[in-house]
Amino acid sequence: MTTHPLPPIVTLDQVAERSDIVFCDVRWYLDRTPGRQKYNEGHIPGSIFVDLDEHLATLPRKTQGRHPIPAAASFAASLGSLGIGHDDPVVAYDDSGGMSAGRLVWMLRVLGHDAALLDGGLQAWAGELDVFPHVRDAVDHPIREWPSDLFADADVAAHAGNDSTQVLIDSRSPDRFSGENEPVDPKAGHIPGAINLPFAHNLSDNGFFASPEELRERFQAAGCTDGQSTVMYCGSGVSACHNLLAFERAGLGQARLYAGSWSQWSNSEDRPVATS
Repeated sequence: MTTHPLPPIVTLDQVAERSDIVFCDVRWYLDRTPGRQKYNEGHIPGSIFVDLDEHLATLPRKTQGRHPIPAAASFAASLGSLGIGHDDPVVAYDDSGGMSAGRLVWMLRVLGHDAALLDGGLQAWAGELDVFPHVRDAVDHPIREWPSDLFADADVAAHAGNDSTQVLIDSRSPDRFSGENEPVDPKAGHIPGAINLPFAHNLSDNGFFASPEELRERFQAAGCTDGQSTVMYCGSGVSACHNLLAFERAGLGQARLYAGSWSQWSNSEDRPVATS
């Protein structure tokens, strides 16, 4: 069977007949409910559990944020320990619209690894769920360096917010963007010049992704155009990946991730804070 590279978002029907897919359950919750607990209560049969904190981030630090991108060697070691080889196509899901699973998918895609986010997440699975953990044999996974041109630091994000030729997108909810609510970080508000495009608005009312055309219209209305420099951030560089995948689905190419995001910015005394 001839296979083609996975698009950033796939439906279950698109991959249902493929036996080479590694399904990854990447459930994670801001209230610290253990994702593994939810996995053990029921998951798509054959899927493995990927821990966001353990496998997709390094230790949190005020100077780097709550979910810093791990070193390339560390990420390769994590993938190997999970049994994900270099040529294993990955489809990731969660039960929060792709909020956490998008982080794994984006990290893999920027490294050239075939990966996609399951549209609809766990709710797309109509069959029975499995309660027995699935573990793959560990493999050697090659180290691939992160592409520096797809990452932004705090200075780059600050410049994007002040440069009319660039777009800085805050992927958090409107109440966090405006400074009305801040549940985890030391300051409330947003980076000056940022535009609020909550990641959840990439989804239709039924929890599935909007069409590429609808997503393209949304991003273009915010000033994003083909070839234009766009930087995205969120609370800790997780939900912004959802917007990054939606951006790609819209046919607008790849934008950059400010991985430190608000959790890094708000811990710096000399960074300005804007509120609506």
